[in-house]
Amino acid sequence: MARKKIILFGGTFDPIHLGHTKVAAATVKYIEAERMIFIPAKRSPLKGYMPSASDIDRLKMINFAISNQDIFEVSDWELNMPAPSYTLNTVMHFQAELGSDIILYWLVGADSINDLIYWHGITELIDECNIAMMYRADFDKPDFTKFEQLWGKERIEKLQRNIIPTPLINISSTEVRERLNSGQDVSQMLDYEVLSYIQEHNLYGYKPNLLDQ
Repeated sequence: MARKKIILFGGTFDPIHLGHTKVAAATVKYIEAERMIFIPAKRSPLKGYMPSASDIDRLKMINFAISNQDIFEVSDWELNMPAPSYTLNTVMHFQAELGSDIILYWLVGADSINDLIYWHGITELIDECNIAMMYRADFDKPDFTKFEQLWGKERIEKLQRNIIPTPLINISSTEVRERLNSGQDVSQMLDYEVLSYIQEHNLYGYKPNLLDQ
């Protein structure tokens, strides 16, 4: 019997946008995973600041964004832990919770490749799960070989096996926040219910007098 595959997708999701959900769906299909769990971070260890939206607001927006996808779910585990959120701790928690018969993946973007050396317990993390690195169409495929002396040949081969091609979607949470703050249209970047929630709660400096004209 084949082991089930589950993908963990961590991030600040500040806010979650259509780029997140579209690459998530593409990754699930590529890996043939049973499900994907979105895990909003309380604060990334590599960021010296807290997310703009509150924990509860980001959690609610993720729930809205994934509500029509049965294969997606969200966990508040990192939000209930002290900041910052260390990926290794999260992976070990879910591995223990889900059991050893599960093949666990941790999804990251290709722009994180040079930051991996700063991740807490990175070699143990590579051993504990499958770090699945997304790269977008028309961009160079990530190359881990420069880390071989640090992490060893077997770990590099494991990382290279889990490189995931995803659609080219030029959306970032930073751009969404900036557009909201300046009164620009973001309707093509966000799920309708996520945008409605942002408008209702005036998140990210949303200016209703500009967007509603």
